[in-house]
Amino acid sequence: MRIAQIAPLYEAVPPKLYGGTERVVSYLTEALVDLGHDVTLFASGDSMTSAKLEAAWPRALRLDPTIRDALAPHMLLLERVRKIAHEFDVLHFHLDYLPFPLFATLDTPFVTTLHGRLDLPELQPVFDTFTDAPVVSISDSQRLPLQQANWLNTIYHGLPDQLLTPQSHKKPEYLAFLGRICPEKRVDTAIKIAAQSGLPLKIAAKVDKVDQEYFKTEIEPLLSQAHVEFIGEINEAQKPEFLSGAKALLFPIDWSEPFGLVMIESMACGTPVIAFNRGSVPEVIDHGVTGFICEDVQGAVAALQRIDELSRSEIRSQFERRFSSKIMAQNYVDSYTALLEATRRPMLRRVAVG
Repeated sequence: MRIAQIAPLYEAVPPKLYGGTERVVSYLTEALVDLGHDVTLFASGDSMTSAKLEAAWPRALRLDPTIRDALAPHMLLLERVRKIAHEFDVLHFHLDYLPFPLFATLDTPFVTTLHGRLDLPELQPVFDTFTDAPVVSISDSQRLPLQQANWLNTIYHGLPDQLLTPQSHKKPEYLAFLGRICPEKRVDTAIKIAAQSGLPLKIAAKVDKVDQEYFKTEIEPLLSQAHVEFIGEINEAQKPEFLSGAKALLFPIDWSEPFGLVMIESMACGTPVIAFNRGSVPEVIDHGVTGFICEDVQGAVAALQRIDELSRSEIRSQFERRFSSKIMAQNYVDSYTALLEATRRPMLRRVAVG
């Protein structure tokens, strides 16, 4: 199958540091190539892939301080895809609703994975208007605000099997917080849970420009506590040791998280997750197997008393069964096939698989 993957240009694919959507696009692209498909990746020029790279902008916008209008490069990206859309069996976008008006008029089937929050009121008229645009959700929970959307499937994110692995020489001694510091991720709650459980907390997290003020006023004063160590942003190579050395990953969100990639990163390292019951959490965490789902701080502290009951090898096995990038890629191929059958469009070229 000839497949185009169209990524946002904010980060390289894969990103150098933080960047959830672009990392998932990378994992999916590589897994599709491994399955034998003919894949073209439209992304920034500093991306790295075994697929054919179509560089829609020289480098990631986040790394280019001269860029003030991020929409302009994305308009050029869409036009480049439009010009050669007929060369593909399916176009897979990761650009939210941007492709809807332009690609709804073309013959080539397209699908969009929605990676972000969908509970914003301004999205309602968009999806009321583009009722035929096929979309994929990354959890069933994510769909709830947009029942009217043309949902093709729910496909959970996946990681390459050997990307993050348990480091057995690490003795779990602390609690971990990984990801991004912003109000809805509640690192302040993680600090509270750690304090009440009597365990040290290591925070490996990025602070976006938009959250700098929140970090300065709300979080920075909390970092001087004796049980807290702020590491800052870490890269992929540092994650296995960081997560393997943790007794548990804390995920005390207070919003409807669409997926939560850090949960499966933790599971890949065999580390259990203590997560609040919001958004995708009940779909990702198997309560009592890969972690504990809690309602509040007290519930999280109580769950930590039972954390040693969980098998770290079983957590890793559950990750392999449910959240590998190969499983994710095969689920997308099944969805592409369904889309092609629905449009009665023959494949341009069949690629031997396996």
